[in-house]
Amino acid sequence: MTPLAGVTVLDFSTLLPGPLATLMLAEAGADVIKVERNGGGDEMRSRKPRFGDHSATFAMLNRGKRSIAIDLKDPAAVDRLKPLIEKADVVVEQFRPGVMRRLGLHYEAVQAINPRIIYCSLTGYGQTGERARWPGHDLNYLAESGLLSTVTGKDGTPALPAAPFADIAGGSYPLVINILLALLQRAKTGEGSFIDVAMADSLFPFSCEALARGFIDREWPRADAERLTGGLARYRCYRTRDNRFIAVGALEDKFWQQFCDIIGLPAALRNDREAPETSIEAVAEILAMRDTEQWMRAFAGHDVCCSLVKTIAEAAHDAQNGGRNVMDVILRNGDQILPAVPLPIDRALRRSGEVRPAPALGEANDMLRPLR
Repeated sequence: MTPLAGVTVLDFSTLLPGPLATLMLAEAGADVIKVERNGGGDEMRSRKPRFGDHSATFAMLNRGKRSIAIDLKDPAAVDRLKPLIEKADVVVEQFRPGVMRRLGLHYEAVQAINPRIIYCSLTGYGQTGERARWPGHDLNYLAESGLLSTVTGKDGTPALPAAPFADIAGGSYPLVINILLALLQRAKTGEGSFIDVAMADSLFPFSCEALARGFIDREWPRADAERLTGGLARYRCYRTRDNRFIAVGALEDKFWQQFCDIIGLPAALRNDREAPETSIEAVAEILAMRDTEQWMRAFAGHDVCCSLVKTIAEAAHDAQNGGRNVMDVILRNGDQILPAVPLPIDRALRRSGEVRPAPALGEANDMLRPLR
């Protein structure tokens, strides 16, 4: 039996952070019911590329769920949803603060119907504070957290992040953690709870070392100058002769000294904390003398923490993923084959058996109370 078997989740979220969180709950056995708007449903459904009747991304994020379509602005909507609210264990919503209250579906209203409900609100800035009602996206939350300022281009412009880190690491993952903790708490107390997850708040753990130094030593991070942001020769990306890049992550001295031995860095340049720019320039000059493949062969079998900077295509087809069965869950639509998005859930805790596809819009509308 999966750990969340018997748990029902009423999911009002759209796009990425909420749906990824509820996908993890569904994979762990929960019955996730998407509540979508009439007509188009979740905006992600319209994205390209297409996978049958769905967007491929929608298919990845919403497999194994059910869908109902309803106009939440209709005065009858709350009454029609009441049977689902009564049986639900968890409600997930991703609107800006105040929207669910205007719809009559805020926490107090839902709690009055189902006192054991765990009600989760996922927003950019939370339900309180001066930015609570501000609109925002991943880039905004990273900017507000200070993280965006730590890596810049040559002209000082902050580097755009490679992925929606705030949405996933600040939104999806904290949401799942809090839901599981709330379910455990309810098992002990019998009481539901309200959970306020703010993506901007949840990014601060990534700055724990910088915060410790800042508050204690009054040394706040400088862009591109810290241990993990390119300030040392031992933790940087270097261009090779064939215009590829090698990521050197030789933080500990045992790794760094072995790396230096392999590339032949003179002893006088190995103290990269004493003269970081000089060491960086020397390493860059040496690595630029050979092609990437030559360097990777030289590093093979040695503990140097060096990796080729791969493209997404190379990473997706990497032999490591095959050996770990990272992408072994396959979605099928006629002749189309799509690996499901890998999830950070151990296989022993996942739903087994046939892979269920993403739902058609409103396919489970018979679960709603009929209009009177």
